[in-house]
Amino acid sequence: MWNIIINPFLGTALGAASVFLLKKEMGRETQRALTGFASGVMVSASFFSLLLPALDQTADMGKLGFLPVSVGFAVGMLFLLVMDVVTPHMHLNQCEEGPRTGLKRTTKLVLAVTLHNLPEGMAVGIVCAGWLYGNHTISFTGALALALGIAIQNLPEGAIVSMPLLGEGVPRGKTFLYGVLSGVVEPIGALLVIAASGFFIPLMPYLLSFAAGAMIYVVVEELIPEMSEGEHSNIGTISFALGFILMMALDVGLG
Repeated sequence: MWNIIINPFLGTALGAASVFLLKKEMGRETQRALTGFASGVMVSASFFSLLLPALDQTADMGKLGFLPVSVGFAVGMLFLLVMDVVTPHMHLNQCEEGPRTGLKRTTKLVLAVTLHNLPEGMAVGIVCAGWLYGNHTISFTGALALALGIAIQNLPEGAIVSMPLLGEGVPRGKTFLYGVLSGVVEPIGALLVIAASGFFIPLMPYLLSFAAGAMIYVVVEELIPEMSEGEHSNIGTISFALGFILMMALDVGLG
């Protein structure tokens, strides 16, 4: 189980290590491609690893089986919306959101990515909990596929958060540390969900779709606008498709 929980964090850490290899600024097209890839992985993971198992678990409800999944999905979206409103953070396009505070720009950048990593950690924790408690729609390999997919998309995400910090003049070592810290929320979130899951196993369809809603919120609110901003955004679209296909292959192949 531990290798599943820690994989996404390792992906973020490895991505953050790119600050020791790359120049001070990441090209716009490169950033767009990486953001598109991460978006594709997250959308695919939300559908194949979270929503489909949730729908399978409500199949005995017949035509009303979509209701628990819809409720969970909507609550997940609402949860991230509230977190987005109450957490001071700054997007990569320098747009600041949340309450006005005296926090540094670098801190707000890190908070933005930390906010995005939270639903990924929760998703891994929920799937792990389903496997640990013997849920028939979730296997060990399925949980591993989700963790590997998120770890892969965290590679570019770790670079995306670290490189702007380097451009802000933050030393490489401190930039790497900030990138790593932004990913710590993933194993913490996963462990908290697993610890509490014994009380919520009957609500597993709601929890799976909740995680999916939270992840989709991040994609729609943040990643897709960034990959499509400006002219000639085809590279983001192509990268989205590649990320989606890779995650689908992992889920079907391992699950």
